[in-house]
Amino acid sequence: MKSFILFLTVMLFFSCSEEEKQGSVDLKDFKNYDRSARELLKDEKLAAKDIRIYIDKSAYKLSLKYGDKILKEYPVVFGENPVDDKRREGDMCTPEGHFKIRDLYPHKKWAKFIWIDYPTADSERKFKESKRKGEIPKDATIGGEVGIHGVPEGKDHLITDRSNWTWGCISMTNKDVNDLYSICSKGMEIEIVD
Repeated sequence: MKSFILFLTVMLFFSCSEEEKQGSVDLKDFKNYDRSARELLKDEKLAAKDIRIYIDKSAYKLSLKYGDKILKEYPVVFGENPVDDKRREGDMCTPEGHFKIRDLYPHKKWAKFIWIDYPTADSERKFKESKRKGEIPKDATIGGEVGIHGVPEGKDHLITDRSNWTWGCISMTNKDVNDLYSICSKGMEIEIVD
């Protein structure tokens, strides 16, 4: 019985520590959160083609950048494993590296879908190296269909509570993905870092 109580105490400690580490999102911490992306670009006299998307997994932020200048930031969440780089289909990781928007379209479950061009040549290299080292099964596939999208209707709390719920995509509130979508185009650059 003592060992069971000790086990529960340890599990409670680690689960509380994880909750404190992630916490919930305070929207005041995000640059220009209340202004639309279109408004900002108009004020800055910038064209959407000059903007790139920068995603910082450890900060749970998606930023619109012009050069080194951050124009706007949005809170985001990731795959169920938000720490590791994607190596294969089904690992629940969000890929890291340099990507471009492959396509974008309305989505019946998540408002919009901004499809990134994963896997890239670099993703393929990491995948093959992981197979060679025995880090992933020999029959693993690399996967695809990774993108930036919203949440099921009424589930904005998944973002504000920092619940990493996807299979590897980047998720935003539907309001935010609609705002981002309004300035996105095929070929726009995306960088995802840990």
